[in-house]
Amino acid sequence: MDVLQLDVSGRPQAWLSAKEAAVLYATDSVAWTLGDPCMVLRGGVQRRTGRPSRLELHPIIAVHGAIPSRAWRTQPSLSNAKLFARDRQVCAYCGGHFALDDLTREHIVPTSRGGNDSWMNCITACRSCNGRKGNRRLDELGWSLFYLPYVPSLHEDMILRGRRILADQMEFLLASVPAHSRLRKRLN
Repeated sequence: MDVLQLDVSGRPQAWLSAKEAAVLYATDSVAWTLGDPCMVLRGGVQRRTGRPSRLELHPIIAVHGAIPSRAWRTQPSLSNAKLFARDRQVCAYCGGHFALDDLTREHIVPTSRGGNDSWMNCITACRSCNGRKGNRRLDELGWSLFYLPYVPSLHEDMILRGRRILADQMEFLLASVPAHSRLRKRLN
């Protein structure tokens, strides 16, 4: 089970292991929490009172302190795993649904022809379509896309990372996912 870490303003920062979250609790770094406790960590017995130590972890924690610069980034980093999840493992050229091993990152405008490696220029393609397209642009082939690329929000990015997300965490993240997101449609 992972804990969703937020900054004090409520922006997602990271997924934490239970051990990492416990350190934040123990160092009094947790500003506030959301959701019912989802895990209880038990430690040793307190010498003075004889009571066992117990730490309840919540699924979402906000952390005190300066907001790191990465929290203000405008776009999440691009990876094949997140791209394939954004596009629901559907080839943008033929519309087929494929296994992960049969997918590739495809540049709408090839990088060799001035295209960049960005969310707005990358789509998911099956190996067959990617090979047929080669180094050409869509207008040269008379092809069109089954769907348009988009830049995921930071909340979508936390979902796209492929974690096992608890209901409280998903509810929090989906509340800030745009209604037009393919990711929202995939999860509903």
